[in-house]
Amino acid sequence: MGADWIASELVTAGIDSETATKWSVDLQRAYGVPEEQSDKALLNKQAVHVSPVEQAKLSAFLKLLAAHLKGAPPEELVKKAHDAIKKRDKASDKKKANVTLARELGGMLLVKESTAVDIALFGRMLAAVPAFNFDAAVQVAHAFTVHKASADSDYFTAVDDLNPREEDVGAAHVNETGFGAGVYYLYICVNREQLDQNLGVDAAQDNEAKTAVVALRNRVLNALLNAITKVSPTGKQNSFASRAYASYLLAEKGDKQPRSLALAFVKPVNGTDQLDQAIRALTTKRDNLDKVYGPCASDRKSLNAETGEGSLDELIAFAQAD
Repeated sequence: MGADWIASELVTAGIDSETATKWSVDLQRAYGVPEEQSDKALLNKQAVHVSPVEQAKLSAFLKLLAAHLKGAPPEELVKKAHDAIKKRDKASDKKKANVTLARELGGMLLVKESTAVDIALFGRMLAAVPAFNFDAAVQVAHAFTVHKASADSDYFTAVDDLNPREEDVGAAHVNETGFGAGVYYLYICVNREQLDQNLGVDAAQDNEAKTAVVALRNRVLNALLNAITKVSPTGKQNSFASRAYASYLLAEKGDKQPRSLALAFVKPVNGTDQLDQAIRALTTKRDNLDKVYGPCASDRKSLNAETGEGSLDELIAFAQAD
């Protein structure tokens, strides 16, 4: 960010590299603490998630800043940033002053509603300017097999096709990699109210703006459910072609405290039809919890790819509906 978005943009605009670097170090404080080593001055100490709107704000600010550094009168934002930096430079407690500077710069360059759906879904932490943090709207548990599982080994070789075989006719590489297979249970919780808040549904100024944000929210849920049910991790696909779609999906909606059904598999399923047994165990645990605690969800919908019941489109519409 410091090298590519700030310093290089200022240099491209005709600002000398020393001045560009100095401004890059200070402007980065809006996003996190910059590295202290001189050779890493353009780097930030933390991973930073920045929305397209915020990137555009930064780019617009840098254009105004470059114009001022080349002699133009400072625009209001540039003057405000310049004054904040000068105040920091005069402070006796530089550490405390840098915290104040970070908050002032954050107010100029960051936003509290995110049109970046990945930030809206999975949150953002900015330790330097916590007012611009986002609580994650999605919680994802680790998937685990519903039955006893064991790892196996895949012995493989890589052969050099251009080997003339005059001295060595063996493989160019020999190794083994572990793998396993199973029926997995995956629990995901989506806080719809938090997602709406992160995307700015309630902050929309008029009905047209609100309609646009709600449409974005629905596209987010559509993409998320398609990814959950149909997209596989890319690692080792050339070796194992693990392209599995979800066989069963249970979606629950309500205002009560959500709960996982992972305890359905404290006793591992076994036998020849593990998928059917897993579905039975899941629904039995759901029904028993409802008997003890009352209904967790006000509405439910499921799809079962084994029996051909339900559809992903219907389930997505269910998730999108208010």
